[in-house]
Amino acid sequence: MEDFIKNIEKVDIYSLLQEANLLRTRHKGNKIELCAIINAKSGLCSEDCIFCSQSSRYKTNVQVYPLIKKEEIVEKAFEAEKYGVKRFSIVISGRKPLKKELKLIGDYVEEIKKSKMHSCASLGLLEYDDILYLKDRGLERLHCNIETSESFFNRICTTHKFSDKVKTLEYAKKAGLSICSGGIFGMGESWNDRVEMAKFLQKIKVDSVPINFLTPIPGTPLGNKEPLSPMEALRIIALFRLILPETDIRICGGRPLLGDFSSWIFLAGANALMTGNYLTTSGRHYSDDLFFIKNHGLEVDSVVC
Repeated sequence: MEDFIKNIEKVDIYSLLQEANLLRTRHKGNKIELCAIINAKSGLCSEDCIFCSQSSRYKTNVQVYPLIKKEEIVEKAFEAEKYGVKRFSIVISGRKPLKKELKLIGDYVEEIKKSKMHSCASLGLLEYDDILYLKDRGLERLHCNIETSESFFNRICTTHKFSDKVKTLEYAKKAGLSICSGGIFGMGESWNDRVEMAKFLQKIKVDSVPINFLTPIPGTPLGNKEPLSPMEALRIIALFRLILPETDIRICGGRPLLGDFSSWIFLAGANALMTGNYLTTSGRHYSDDLFFIKNHGLEVDSVVC
């Protein structure tokens, strides 16, 4: 296995996919978990992440709005539940929520708990007391992407540190929450960075790894970046399955770049998908992903279906 990892960019792609698929079926069977998110607060972020259209430092066409009302979140959550989505996450822009926003988000989490879905949130760099408050309101999982390797992190963000991300994840684990952390690929990182990142996530024992492929957004510093090739994207998925054989490997933003090879994500080791729309880009309708999964002889891992 170490030879596969050491030479990941040179290993025969079909041998690599075969190994990754064996690990997926051994540890995850033929069930694919679906999650969905809602962009509950958009734009005007103080941070300078070079991939993000929501940073106030870049001129993009992103929508800007404050924290949305509970009714809209509840509507979106229960719509997702009808399609067999297992997890629903509230996501906001910004370094962290204001105290009054955190209180409202706690109310939203309580409403989501009335469904059969598991609750999740992605709220930036939270303190331990903030996380305990949300757990008391019913939050089960906290998401905070480390985005890339520690070695490469200062190339994509200067307004906060890799260690700030890690601290939030450690607080979540201390509070007894499940943790979800991954990142974006195609920002200029090397294969060594990708391996370093995967091994770090293995070390801190994350429960879910969201894999996003960069969608270059005009106005951001990476707006003209050439997207990854489908084969490189599949190698990245396989790499994470090899290093984290028992962890949920979740394919999220950037799926369209896979084109004709979209169905190969399962062969590459993925066992989870984000369905519906993403933060600032369009995704796939729930029904399309349900058909996509079942058309490949797989089942939806759902608390509903």
